[in-house]
Amino acid sequence: MKLLLLLLPLVISANEDFISHYEYGQMLYNNPRGVSCSECHGESGKGKLIISYKEGNIEKRIEGSNIRNKTFLDMVRSVNKYHDIMPRYYLTNKEVKAIHDYIQEQK
Repeated sequence: MKLLLLLLPLVISANEDFISHYEYGQMLYNNPRGVSCSECHGESGKGKLIISYKEGNIEKRIEGSNIRNKTFLDMVRSVNKYHDIMPRYYLTNKEVKAIHDYIQEQK
């Protein structure tokens, strides 16, 4: 019985997460499925220039969009559909929520 009482705090605390929700979102944002969100959307989700090039006399730019004001549902739709440039990530709603919350903290 004494052993059970000694082990009880360990059993109760074993249910805690290894990393926080914020850290989980940061980890996913930086490397969700091998291609980092920050590569195109910047460190804080503001968006950034991916590449610029000239086609004839016209300069063209490909930029990652600002995702800081996207709703959670906007982000779910975005990561689960095909885009011309952005890969489809197949993230769970829990993963998207962690990324969304991380981006909201970056504002």
